[in-house]
Amino acid sequence: MIRAASAFVALSLLSAPALADPVIGAPAQNFALTDSNGRNHRLSDYKGKTVVLEWNNPGCPFVQKHYSSGNMQKLQAAARADGIVWLTINSGAPGKQGHIDGAGANALVKEGKANPAAYLLDPKGVVGKAYAATTTPEMFIVDPAGTLVYKGGIDDKPTANVGDIASARNHVTVALAELKAGKPVSVAETRSYGCSVKYPG
Repeated sequence: MIRAASAFVALSLLSAPALADPVIGAPAQNFALTDSNGRNHRLSDYKGKTVVLEWNNPGCPFVQKHYSSGNMQKLQAAARADGIVWLTINSGAPGKQGHIDGAGANALVKEGKANPAAYLLDPKGVVGKAYAATTTPEMFIVDPAGTLVYKGGIDDKPTANVGDIASARNHVTVALAELKAGKPVSVAETRSYGCSVKYPG
């Protein structure tokens, strides 16, 4: 994985997000962030589509588990093939593990053959805190109506061991399949695992 650089891209917010934990079945908190190419993205831009939010720290062994194995890239590619918008978000603060700038993020995505629709930079941690994201990886799914339908871990094997991926229940894969089939998400909230998000302060 590429080491995070020290510079950061400016964060743009639609409004000051609420600090209450996001609630399953409630509207997902809208936000605007700048991506690794300097383009702005608002969650509301994607209303009508399913959106996956993936909190990322390239220096975290739990994140590396899913990228070094190709598991995360496979999930991203399958989601995009189904018309799902996959947004990777980095809330690492400057000077802390996982922080990355736009050029570093682009190199990371290219080197890792990742497939997100965009790699979003949240160096002040405002969006991460609005979503109460505590670990990397941590996953959120927003349905086409803009409702939060899943939050938590990527799977049920809270280890950094690549060998555990094959036998894990991937909560994201199952939730997306259920949404595609027009079914409610059967497991809508789980405990996330991984490295703590390195917020400022």
